Amino acid sequence: MKMKATQQTIVFVLFLLLFAGFAVALPGFAQVDNLLTLLQNVAILGILGLGMAVVVIGRGIDISMIATLAVPSGLLLQLVQDGHSLGNAAAIALALALAFGLVNGWLIAYAEVPSLFTTLASGLFLAGLGQSFLFQLEVVQWAPAMDPIVWFGRGTLAGLPMPVVMFGLAASLLALFLRRLRAGAFIYAIGDNPFSARATGLPTRPIVVLEYVLAALIGLFAGLVMAASVSSMPTRIFNSTMVYDVVLVVVLGGIGLSGGRGGVQNVIVGTLLIGTMLNGMTIMDISYSMQNIIKGVVLLAAILIDSVLNPRNEETAQQGDI
Repeated sequence: MKMKATQQTIVFVLFLLLFAGFAVALPGFAQVDNLLTLLQNVAILGILGLGMAVVVIGRGIDISMIATLAVPSGLLLQLVQDGHSLGNAAAIALALALAFGLVNGWLIAYAEVPSLFTTLASGLFLAGLGQSFLFQLEVVQWAPAMDPIVWFGRGTLAGLPMPVVMFGLAASLLALFLRRLRAGAFIYAIGDNPFSARATGLPTRPIVVLEYVLAALIGLFAGLVMAASVSSMPTRIFNSTMVYDVVLVVVLGGIGLSGGRGGVQNVIVGTLLIGTMLNGMTIMDISYSMQNIIKGVVLLAAILIDSVLNPRNEETAQQGDI
């Protein structure tokens, strides 16, 4: 059995143990309403984790994902609120997300700026652009004209909240992309050994651009699901610690920062564990600051475990470092 499968199994067992412990010790945790709320609350985190997974598998990282969640979807809400048609507003929001992903990808693949610094700077730029020029208020409300796509985040299907259904749909599509399409195989090859991938003639730079375009589009999708579910887009969300939760989901789930390993199933396992942990801490009325301390410790432990299970060898240690 591969080390990665072992890590994923360990994390899943930890999830089961934590879930069972909370079900016994915390009144109300195992109630159906609370479990549905748990799933709905972590669905957005899981969708963002899928986008982060694509770039981490390709040996990168995208710190700008919360900006791509907030700004393009917030722009869509703002444009419709200002009287633009839903179709035109959606096209503009999609164009913004595509352009943002292309710029990120070009800077990383062709200008060879490390992904950590690129996405940190671009995320700050996009968030500042939204606050300074695009949004009239920090919370953009859902306009009635957007109700044709309200099903993205409201209602249920087979008893499951729609955000959970959207997470499942996105996970299924990404799994097909990574495992069935040639571009998905190229991402794994580049993440595993960029030098060998380039030497064998793979289009490494265009594939890296594709990774960040996909991450931006997934961020936009997560933003639409979130906006539909809460009837607004709180654009200041990019100032939150949510991006660290996304990294926590990916790394703890078992997708190695060394690249070339893991997949959608790791994101699902990581999302279940983090969602259970956050829900349990909320029921126990643990303060937000203490929750951040606990999440920080867990993230550090996950990174240390990842460095042991997925060490970078000398041949590839200098290529693609985040």
